[in-house]
Amino acid sequence: MKRKIRTLLRYAAALLVAASILGPMLWLFLMSVSSGSDLTRIPLEWLPRQWDFSRYAQLVSLDADQPGALFLHALWNSLLVATGATAISLLLAIPAAFSFSRYPGRDGWLFGSLAIYMVPPVAFVLPLYFVLQQLSLLNTHLGLVLVYCSLILPFLTWMLKNQFDALPLDIEQAARLDGLRVWQVLLRITLPLAKPVLGASALFGWLLAWDEFFYALLFTSNIQAQTLPVTIAGFTAGRATDDGLIAAVGILASVPPLFIAIWLQKTLVSGLASGGSKG
Repeated sequence: MKRKIRTLLRYAAALLVAASILGPMLWLFLMSVSSGSDLTRIPLEWLPRQWDFSRYAQLVSLDADQPGALFLHALWNSLLVATGATAISLLLAIPAAFSFSRYPGRDGWLFGSLAIYMVPPVAFVLPLYFVLQQLSLLNTHLGLVLVYCSLILPFLTWMLKNQFDALPLDIEQAARLDGLRVWQVLLRITLPLAKPVLGASALFGWLLAWDEFFYALLFTSNIQAQTLPVTIAGFTAGRATDDGLIAAVGILASVPPLFIAIWLQKTLVSGLASGGSKG
């Protein structure tokens, strides 16, 4: 009897979590296919009287008079910046995390980087702006990539360091006895064993860059480098705001992270599971 109750509670909790996640997305989709009159009708109707998918056609159109030109350009900017920042951060975080894990006594540097990561972003606005201005990197993809690396790198280093701590040292020690150098042990032994958490860490780092709004707003001035969150905010700046269009943008903006999560599903699940156990 107790086992059945526990099972029911688990299913109820799972349904509650699923509803809290999928409910807003469902409502966002319904808004995106509702007419303006349906969205402002009182009392509110949950389903539109007439389904309208024209906003999605506008957002994938490259015509100059359509919002799709802005949306697709911002989508490309976000993909480029998020992927570039994640790739650079991952390449730097792997040797850093390995060093922190295998050579004790350097935790002060790790905690220092995490402490900087916890400082409110607004504290770094002036120095970052000055540096980017001096390097002529304002309103550029490279400028945003470098700024986002400062956000992602401490996070990835911390995640990977914890995973490297959980890996058995016997295999690495045996490889060292066979004559492998440290970097060879890292590439041939440690990274293959840590492959699941690499995917999970990369996904979380990518999402940090994908969703970032504050720095992208301050360090970009036009569509040349503006990312998707800034462009979405721009759609709400006019006097006449199309809430359905903004909802459609939100739906389309969630597609790339969704596809990446599905692609890395097995890696993500195994990475989270292995990160929660040690030994």
